[in-house]
Amino acid sequence: MSGRGKGCKVKGKSKTRSVGRIHRMLHKGSYAERVGAGAPVYLAAVMEYLAAEVLELAGNSIYSIFSISRNF
Repeated sequence: MSGRGKGCKVKGKSKTRSVGRIHRMLHKGSYAERVGAGAPVYLAAVMEYLAAEVLELAGNSIYSIFSISRNF
């Protein structure tokens, strides 16, 4: 045994926004002089909630269009 441990697995594509990435974007953009630690966490949660709502509305409209066209 070489003692190197198990090989690392390749990480898949992230499905949610990284809080660190949002924090970096808030710093780079001139939104405020200082950005608190909780701001990017809250912003990530709000963005995830809004994305879920938009996807739900889009799914509902596609479902209703499909069911209407199927009846004819």
